[in-house]
Amino acid sequence: MPDKTKRSSIVTDAASVTGIVLAAMSHTDNPRLKEIMSALVEHGHAFLKQIKLTDEEFEQGLDFVRQVGLTCTDSHNEVVLLADVLGLSTLVKTLNNSAHDDRTGGALLGPFYRGGSPRYEPGESIVQGNTPGSPIFVRGQVLNTRHEPVPNAMVDVWQASTVGLYENQDPDQPEMNLRGHFFTDENGAFNFRSVKPAGYPVPTHGPVGVLLREQKRHPYRPAHLHFVVVAEGYSTLISQVFADDAEYLDSDVVFGVTRDLVGRFERHEAGAGPKPEMNEVYYTLEYGFVLAQGVPTYPTPPIK
Repeated sequence: MPDKTKRSSIVTDAASVTGIVLAAMSHTDNPRLKEIMSALVEHGHAFLKQIKLTDEEFEQGLDFVRQVGLTCTDSHNEVVLLADVLGLSTLVKTLNNSAHDDRTGGALLGPFYRGGSPRYEPGESIVQGNTPGSPIFVRGQVLNTRHEPVPNAMVDVWQASTVGLYENQDPDQPEMNLRGHFFTDENGAFNFRSVKPAGYPVPTHGPVGVLLREQKRHPYRPAHLHFVVVAEGYSTLISQVFADDAEYLDSDVVFGVTRDLVGRFERHEAGAGPKPEMNEVYYTLEYGFVLAQGVPTYPTPPIK
């Protein structure tokens, strides 16, 4: 005899589909996975009911997702890029920072983060080879929410060159150019030299580029430096510091700019300012990071 208490999985109409799918997933042991997938199904099905996708549109959407995956390589992650330009990455970061108003705001990791950057000593340059651009001297301090220094924190930095390319995109740049990590001293301080970064377009050769063109959106990001700060006893901070003179500050294609992450990139003439020995125009940036207590983690690089 059939078990009359068991819910049928036979679809009778459109309204019956969501409940049948949720019932099929109801025995998931992992409670967080169950919560996430149930919400995904409920909201996803509600979206389809609201939009009333045609069969052709649904097939186009599936092909778009397939093309996003096919565009990924060891040096390019189209999936992360899609999440960025849809504001998903920034929303996740904003939601996860909302409970920590007393710490530095987070920003998206971006599709160009790489693990294994070179270690440098305080004051050294992350510029390798003949990389053109105005010098910039960066000084920073890592503090906790009690405004106490955090010594021995790892500060990982990376940036685009003055032509708007990360080193993995540009065959003319040396391996790991404009990437490096430092450790803070007993005062939580760190400093390094680089070249002033430029704004740049996100890659548009794949389906994300097609989407941006269809939406009549520009692909540009304002000039910025990336930072990951990791310290024992503290939640890892993934952030960016934007140049205050950068174009596209108010229209970042990935919605990553917040007011507190805009730093003062101060211009100095040759022979003047804090580095009078410099014989060319240069810039300085001072910026402090505040960490919240927690368990440190290391971000997973989206590219090799």
